[in-house]
Amino acid sequence: MLTTYTLSVFTTNTIGLLNRITIIFTRRRLNIECLTVSETERKGVSRFTIVIRNENREIVEKLVRQIRKITDVLAVFGYLDDEIVFNEIALFKIATPLGSPALDVKTINLDWNAKVVHWGLDYVVVEKNGSEEEINEFYAYLKQWEILEYIKSGRVAVGKTEKGLVEYLPEGNWEIV
Repeated sequence: MLTTYTLSVFTTNTIGLLNRITIIFTRRRLNIECLTVSETERKGVSRFTIVIRNENREIVEKLVRQIRKITDVLAVFGYLDDEIVFNEIALFKIATPLGSPALDVKTINLDWNAKVVHWGLDYVVVEKNGSEEEINEFYAYLKQWEILEYIKSGRVAVGKTEKGLVEYLPEGNWEIV
């Protein structure tokens, strides 16, 4: 059975680092389900959040050890879904031409916990935050209207630990942004 793993990789902000990290996945024939990169609260430190699905924990542990060997990688942590708090964001561009069925904004806001973030002349853009399953259910609901565009972010996640993960970074003079 496939298990979802979320890897948090803390790195220095270096050109070409994404390529060096993804090559490790390519060599091991592992698919990255989603990838999000952002800066952290420490100046010069970036965080890669990588989601993979695999049935063999040992393969994932080997992958983590390989990533740790990269020079500009400061720390790597691997998590199962119950060890983190995570979310994704999706944007839906829905056609609303004159004469089409009205969009039920009240249901979208209250029942689906989504919101209209832009009103155009013939379309609206709706934002939905939540788990992959919640977003997929909302997508199925919106199919009754014409979906012009759909885009979903990668996962963002924080560990369910008392300390922030940056507390585990190697000693250094890390300036807080």
